[in-house]
Amino acid sequence: MASSTNLRLCVLFIFFAVGCVCMQDEQLHNHHGPLFTFGDSLVDTGNNNYINTRRIAQANYPPYGQTFFKYPSGRWSDGRVLPDFFAEYADLPWILPYLHPGNKRYVYGTNFASGGAGALHETNQGLVMSLKTQARNFKKVERILRKQLGRTGVNTILSKGVYLIWIGTNDYSVYASDSKLFSSYSLEKYVDLVIGNLSSVIEEIHKKGGRKFVVINLWSPNHIPLVQEEAVASQGRDARLGQLNHLVELHNGQLYKELQRLTTKLKGFRYSYADSYKVVEEIASNPAKYGFKDVKVACCGSGKLRGIQSCGGQDTLKEYQLCENPKEHLFFDSNHGSDKGYQILAEMIWNGDLNTSRPINVKSLFQS
Repeated sequence: MASSTNLRLCVLFIFFAVGCVCMQDEQLHNHHGPLFTFGDSLVDTGNNNYINTRRIAQANYPPYGQTFFKYPSGRWSDGRVLPDFFAEYADLPWILPYLHPGNKRYVYGTNFASGGAGALHETNQGLVMSLKTQARNFKKVERILRKQLGRTGVNTILSKGVYLIWIGTNDYSVYASDSKLFSSYSLEKYVDLVIGNLSSVIEEIHKKGGRKFVVINLWSPNHIPLVQEEAVASQGRDARLGQLNHLVELHNGQLYKELQRLTTKLKGFRYSYADSYKVVEEIASNPAKYGFKDVKVACCGSGKLRGIQSCGGQDTLKEYQLCENPKEHLFFDSNHGSDKGYQILAEMIWNGDLNTSRPINVKSLFQS
């Protein structure tokens, strides 16, 4: 009798275990592919909380995070940033930053971005995780997934995955600040260098199995409170603004051409070129249409446009102003969007037409 009972229990256990494995396998193959994010503070969800960087390269203090999380999460926003919305729209759970303690579950993706990072390893070197370092961390994740899922499982996950990349702003800020490090490069050669580094990382991800990429261009310096504050202070004699505009125009044009080139070079390569430049231009031209009262003045900071980077008072400037309602502002601080600003940007490139996302939008890329 005892033997018969044990046999039945054994059979039930095996049935239950196999059922669990099958369920996990079904979930693994039926949900949208994972989301892996690379970039700078525009998409960092908190990696810089865990590295030895200056306070100015961190956003883990109030009033950051005040409207959505109700605590400073490490995002440069009063709430969420772009990858948070993409994860929501793709029915994925919250995607943890790569350096989050105990983060070893990567089947839904992870976020490698680091505030202050550039496509060039030399940009803010030693203070942040450059794009090159982020790519190296992705390879570590690929090896962990290979151990967890085996060859077939990891190939499925990585091929279904979407790889979000938004970077370049810091590279051009460094160049326009008269950095001696890159003084020998013309604007055109410098942009080629940035695009070349970005492209090489895409190729590295492709070698590991990545096929679907969302690559976001850079928005115009004409709408960034930090840059405009400097222009106001110089009474319109700021040569840096003109140089930054030229760099961004060159970058965006070269970036799109490079993605087209990679389509012919890399097997199975698919992409959505997300035009944040056009989206921000549209919002700035019609603020009331999108629910904004102010698209020029940031919510948090100092100066006429709150474009002086003092939000939170963690650097040498302790005094700062804070608006009553961040949802009324496109920018939360001197150069980062508000939760509402990122939400509108996410919606417009998720469901976008050819004016905002080409050749396909982000939703189509996830669903393919």
